Amino acid sequence: METCLTLSAAEQAAAIARGRLTAETLMEATLDRIGAVNGAVNAIVSLRASEELLAEARAADCATPAGPLHGLPIAIKDLANVRGLPTSMGSPAFAGQVAEADDPHVARLRAAGAIFIGKTNTPEFGLGSHTYNPVHGTTRNPYALDRTCGGSSGGAAVALAAGMLTLADGSDMMGSLRNPAGWNNVYGMRPSWGRVPSGGGGELYLHRLSTLGPMARCPADLALQLDVMSGAERMQPMTRDAAPCGTPEPRARGRRIAWLRDWGGAWPMEEGILALCESALGVLDAAGAGVDATAAPFDRDALWQSWITLRSWSNAADLGPLLDDPATAGQLKPAALWEIEQGRALSALDVHRASLIRSDWYREAMTLFETHDVLALPTAQAWPFPADIDWPKEIAGTQMDTYHRWMEVTIPASLLGLPVVAIPAGFGAAGLPMGVQLIGAPGTDAMLLEMAEAYHRATDWPRARPPLLS
Repeated sequence: METCLTLSAAEQAAAIARGRLTAETLMEATLDRIGAVNGAVNAIVSLRASEELLAEARAADCATPAGPLHGLPIAIKDLANVRGLPTSMGSPAFAGQVAEADDPHVARLRAAGAIFIGKTNTPEFGLGSHTYNPVHGTTRNPYALDRTCGGSSGGAAVALAAGMLTLADGSDMMGSLRNPAGWNNVYGMRPSWGRVPSGGGGELYLHRLSTLGPMARCPADLALQLDVMSGAERMQPMTRDAAPCGTPEPRARGRRIAWLRDWGGAWPMEEGILALCESALGVLDAAGAGVDATAAPFDRDALWQSWITLRSWSNAADLGPLLDDPATAGQLKPAALWEIEQGRALSALDVHRASLIRSDWYREAMTLFETHDVLALPTAQAWPFPADIDWPKEIAGTQMDTYHRWMEVTIPASLLGLPVVAIPAGFGAAGLPMGVQLIGAPGTDAMLLEMAEAYHRATDWPRARPPLLS
């Protein structure tokens, strides 16, 4: 059963379809692995009973295949709803609430035959790139158990890295599919805006910063899951259909990469990160993709001001009602209170000015894409930090003035809704993982997956398994 867990999701699905593997055998192996390692890392939460899961797997073995994920175990990030499972969002305000219906992307995964085994841990309300909360506790990095795994899709990344799952979903506002992928030596993908529908509740037009996407141990599995999750949703006006990515071919030759490093020295970076990322980009250069060191294309302070304005405005709209409700007001973490306070202090013209900066950055980025296919940046400005602190207060001697300033490297893509594939860059001097963001123009999701596939075939970093699996 150990062998089936080392297969990719696509290989597992093919083996089940051809009768060489049963869903029950795969589920048994999955539960055994969870039992062996999840206690150390705390990645999967709200795990369903083994008897129920094995019965569902046996039923899948007797049924006509439902779709490309037939019989594959998956856990869903604990910000999204899975019918019949708790959605705590990592908050005491929602602990124990059980979802009555699937979110749209979850429904698509279910229709494709996936079996939901539970949820993956996340920071409270998904705020901050460190996965800890008062409901489920801290998720730890499998490569160094005293370190953070990142976030907010931290539980998903760790479940993949620790061999408990081959597929996981996540969401990304400020690097939540990219930072934990980089820090756990797996792949994460933030798709083009509108390709994957959101949860669908609340306001549908204004607050366009976050998106849902796949995580996996190889680009082909990213593509497999992305195609299942993608497509217009009738009740969500900003979604759209997109051509399937299919199984990506390894194509890097002829592509031009703009290596943006530390944004012209504007962003502090811990020692060793840029060198490791440059080494990773050298693999793509050897595969035929030209890499150009490129000056910062836009003002760092303007980008940051636009970002924190729009982010706080969005978070205040989402979380403000919890502060206004006496039953939940005392249960909000400091970061949530700060976001609400910042957002409520904004005027309509503040938001408009932030949107103008965002628009200017879009125009500049599209100009850069006239000469380059991909923009490249590290997935984080720091190595995984100790798990017992809430966030790093300084990087390379520079004080961090907010709980998320150390993730500034993720906002150029987030502001514009650009597609990004986070690829594992390998390991630093202390043995900790790091990643590289490959950022494309809107709609170039398939091209990014092709480049990632070329890189993966030359490196296969996720095969460097964490010590707890040795």
